[in-house]
Amino acid sequence: MSFGKMSSFIDIISAEPVKDADGFINHGDTVLASVRTYFEQKNSTEKWRNMAQSDEVNALFRLRTIPGIELNTRHVIVCEGKRYNIYSVENVKVRGIYLEVLAVSTDG
Repeated sequence: MSFGKMSSFIDIISAEPVKDADGFINHGDTVLASVRTYFEQKNSTEKWRNMAQSDEVNALFRLRTIPGIELNTRHVIVCEGKRYNIYSVENVKVRGIYLEVLAVSTDG
């Protein structure tokens, strides 16, 4: 995956409550990382038809792994002003270099 294909920028967000240094709990979105990614919306190609994940999945993100962040289904992705709930995260070829994320748009 080259940087030329990774032309979209995303924010990876945690919506879980976080305790600050003073011991107060902050509710709301916390941006964990802003990274470049390859972004593809669902279309009628054979690749999407063969994905047996779910009919509701409508976005694919490919990004480099982020040191110190374990991406999971509790995180949210914001891309081009839309929010996406993560459906699944897969380590591409089990090398630990790239992640493939299938997501569902929450903005109808």
